[in-house]
Amino acid sequence: MTMHKAVPLRTDMSGTERVPVRVVAATVAGNALEFFDFIAYNFFAVYIGKAFFPASNPMTSLLLSVGVFGVGFLFRPLGGVLIGAYADRAGRKPAMLLTIVLITVGTLGLALTPSYATIGIAAPIIVVVCRLVQGLALGGEVGPASVFLIEIAPPGRRGFYSSWQLASQGLAALAASGLGMVLSLILAPADLEAWGWRLPFALCLALVPVAVFLRRAMPETLPHEAHRPAERPATRERPGLWAQTRFILLAIVVILGGTVSTYAANYMTTYGIMTLHFAPSTAFAATVIGGVATFALSLVGGWLADRYGRRAVMLLPRLVLTVATWPLFLLLDAHPSPFMLYATTAAMTGLTALSGVASFVAIPELLPRSIRATGVAVGYAVGVSIFGGSTQFVITWLLGATGNPTSPAWYVTATSLISLAAMLAVPESRGRRLDA
Repeated sequence: MTMHKAVPLRTDMSGTERVPVRVVAATVAGNALEFFDFIAYNFFAVYIGKAFFPASNPMTSLLLSVGVFGVGFLFRPLGGVLIGAYADRAGRKPAMLLTIVLITVGTLGLALTPSYATIGIAAPIIVVVCRLVQGLALGGEVGPASVFLIEIAPPGRRGFYSSWQLASQGLAALAASGLGMVLSLILAPADLEAWGWRLPFALCLALVPVAVFLRRAMPETLPHEAHRPAERPATRERPGLWAQTRFILLAIVVILGGTVSTYAANYMTTYGIMTLHFAPSTAFAATVIGGVATFALSLVGGWLADRYGRRAVMLLPRLVLTVATWPLFLLLDAHPSPFMLYATTAAMTGLTALSGVASFVAIPELLPRSIRATGVAVGYAVGVSIFGGSTQFVITWLLGATGNPTSPAWYVTATSLISLAAMLAVPESRGRRLDA
């Protein structure tokens, strides 16, 4: 299974050529599996905090737990650089197989590590190491997966094909939260806290062989001659990564708004339990709603981006979210019902998905093939590391420091305004050839 034996797909297909469903399924399955594992930690943060970071104050335990959630983001830029460069040198397929291996190592540790009460300080240390490995894997996953999807897409459908990258994250959120709901309904609270939260990670391990099998059968989209970078040095026509620094910095700021609103929406389960004092099963339903909205509106966003262009679909949903977030939290504070929790979550995740899909197709379209996977991976990993890793800690701190239940909206609104300014500077890329 060496990379040089793979048959590359053409990246300039005619509109009549069909890409096998299994090829898209392989990308989506691996991506969803990795995000399922990473997101599951977030959904069970309250219980993980009690297991590995016990404290006399429940808020302190939760802060430590979400702080370690942020630790997983530290290695994302490193994963983006190393695995992204590997994807540009050796191919998209081996890079995506490597990320599956790494996520398996991290998941194994989380599923099997005994609690603090059993092995003491070794428990949180192991958890931190597992989070770092998972961060390395996810930092390297998004670039090759996003690039692969637009490179296999027929002309005029790159937005829709690319949308499956974000849609798979919605599937991951839906699966993780749905499982959380089921566990909270069938297990006693003491059992859920003691061992029930480990079951999603065990399930993730059981599905790893399926993802590996699917990805081994994937084709390669990187041309054979591109596997030998020494023979193709950076030139004016084929610039290196440093020549794209300005655009990658712009991409980081574009990703900022979507990252903060995504992780703020993912926090709504914890928000429902800790701030609104809902039962766990009620709170988990918020993330189920968010997963459905992300999945469905990602696909809609991809279709819209193909039909109306990337810039309009990036800008308009982000503008609506910027204006609507604070009023939504005001309504949720005034009427703390499950319906308002679900409506707020659906609005945040759905609008973020619409805008995010257009960003994920525009950024790789505007990068040259020789550094496409690296550029996307670095832009995504740095943006998510800085802002995604800190979002839930910032929100938890704001809630504790101000006592104001609407304080998460302040952070989402401010970062969305910054992201909107960057989006205005991104040129339209619909119809651009990928051979540049």
